[in-house]
This record gives sequence, C-alpha cells and structure tokens, in this order.
Amino acid sequence: MNFKPYSSTLLTVCGIILMGIGLYFALIRPELLPEDFRYMVLSPEQLQVTAPGLLNWLDKVFWVMGCYVFTTGLLTSYLAQTAFRDRRRGILSVVGLAGVFSIGLMVFINFLIDSDFKWPLVIIAAFWLTAMGLFLRQK
Repeated sequence: MNFKPYSSTLLTVCGIILMGIGLYFALIRPELLPEDFRYMVLSPEQLQVTAPGLLNWLDKVFWVMGCYVFTTGLLTSYLAQTAFRDRRRGILSVVGLAGVFSIGLMVFINFLIDSDFKWPLVIIAAFWLTAMGLFLRQK
C-alpha cells in the first residue's frame, strides 16, 4: 500500500493545526488562563498587586510566541507538501526534530503544569508521530 499521500497529508494537517494554535496565542488567548492561576497558586488580584505590569508584558510575549508557532506550522505544512512528500534526504530527521521541539515540548510542559489542554495536544502529537510512521512504511 502506498502511504505517501497519507503521510504528507497528515503532516500538513499538523502544520495547519499549529498555525491555528499560533493565531490563538497571538490574537485571542488571554494573558493568563484559570489554569495558570491554579499553577501559580495566586488569585488575579494578588498577581495585580505583586506584579502590576506582568499582564501587559505577557500580552506581548504571546504575540511573539504565537507568531513563532504559526511560522512553525506554516513551514511544517510546506515541508509536508514538498520535501516530505518527495522523500528528500534528511527530511525525516528534520520533521522528527521539529516535532520534538514544537508539539513534543508543548505536550511535555502542558503535562508538567497539569494544563487543561494536555490531552488535545497529545492527539496532535500522535498525528505527527503517525505521519512519520506512515512515511517509514511507504516504499
């Protein structure tokens, strides 16, 4: 069976999901979520007293971070439709390292902080791993 279109399509979907996560962080995500306050064991009022400029600073941090996540997704989608689909030399290593340091690290940290988003992120990581597995199975 030829897994070629499936592996590149699935990796493209992973890239598109990352682009969506990036847009969420850059444009929609509030500076801190309820889970962030739970992790820090602080109320919003306590945080405002102890670090009044933090929320303004975090807003800018998430713009930058969101744009980087978006770019990772964009590049992943492009690579999936070009070098990954064409089985260029070294692409599996590039995609594997990109997966580890993008969605893999995001999953790890979200488990560390007991995030409400940890399981949806695991699903995205599973898609990424499945795309790589299909790549290895194709002839």
